[in-house]
Amino acid sequence: MIIAATDRTRAPYACHPSQSRGRRFAQADSAMRNAFQRDRDRVIHSAAFRRLKGKTQVFVAHEGDLYRTRLTHSLEVSQIARTLARALRGDEDLAEALALAHDLGHPPFGHEGERELALKMKDFGGFDHNAQTLRAITKLEVRYPEFDGLNLTWETLEGVVKHNGPLLGPGQSEADLPWAFTDYDGWRDLEFETHAGLEAQIAALADDIAYNNHDIDDGLSSGLLEIEPLLELPLVGDIFRRVRERWPDKPQTIIVHEAVRELIGVMVADVLEESSKRLDRARPDSAQALRELDHPVVAFSEEMVMHLAALRRHLFAHMYRHYKVNRMMSQARRVTGELFDLYLSNPGVLPSDVQAGMTGAGTAQTARAVCDYIAGMTDRFAVEEHRRLFTVQGYF
Repeated sequence: MIIAATDRTRAPYACHPSQSRGRRFAQADSAMRNAFQRDRDRVIHSAAFRRLKGKTQVFVAHEGDLYRTRLTHSLEVSQIARTLARALRGDEDLAEALALAHDLGHPPFGHEGERELALKMKDFGGFDHNAQTLRAITKLEVRYPEFDGLNLTWETLEGVVKHNGPLLGPGQSEADLPWAFTDYDGWRDLEFETHAGLEAQIAALADDIAYNNHDIDDGLSSGLLEIEPLLELPLVGDIFRRVRERWPDKPQTIIVHEAVRELIGVMVADVLEESSKRLDRARPDSAQALRELDHPVVAFSEEMVMHLAALRRHLFAHMYRHYKVNRMMSQARRVTGELFDLYLSNPGVLPSDVQAGMTGAGTAQTARAVCDYIAGMTDRFAVEEHRRLFTVQGYF
């Protein structure tokens, strides 16, 4: 029997595993784990999660062992999400499951890989990494005898697809949704018109905190960023100056680690203060009441939003659009695009299990299978596959 010790500390507006709306395919409860703990464990044991270790966050995975990958990023997000969930009296296990699952649909090579797949799929239903995450956890993970996908709870599915807010606004219809959402049989049950639950909102803010800070860390480690220009930024500059003054004789690696650590703490504290104010004003008495509010309750303060906007502008100008990153991403898009074109025109070069059920070269069904196959690749596998298919290797 599960001892739900945290039931005493969860707020009325939190998601409770004992009150879950259940799974699409009914399964007996576990004697040792509640519903959200099982979801977390299924995500961790999935093939899609393991592949995140070889997928780009900003730097292509083979460029260095110290840079973040999608996997290490997801782990950092989950740590921050648990901290926020505990403080806001949400369900820590659900917040962790959502943090670990939020990037499962990302293709290789980060956002450049996504842009290339979206371009190639524009006539075949499109591509969106968030929608691809839903596709992965409801269809592409084939691990269980009774069903395809991971058969996660409604709360986890809803949180994965709506962590950035409602997907349908006033006047919008299902035609405005990415293809993968409506391809899921239970999509209407996910209430795309409302906000996600508290834990999904927490995971979204934890994602923002994690990537803003580790991009500073990775950018400085790579040499694409320098500390001096960062000192001109609000908040970031203040913290770096304070750390330098406190530890004038320490090497830059220590200064950067300490400053990033303090930045994370300041951002977490800001979210907790702002979110507590919003919860006090709204006073939702259930998870559903929180979803039906016309605004999110987990948020940064207006001042922090401005600080983060300044940081993002700096990172965009000096890191994301640095010529070295541009060269790397140009290669990434070429690899992704050329693989797609070859597979679509000549699906016979694909593994036999990928070919199963295809309807012929150039068809929408084949394009979707090709897209799924590429989206599941790691950076290294995509590069090696491109080399195998486009480089003569002594066959003649």
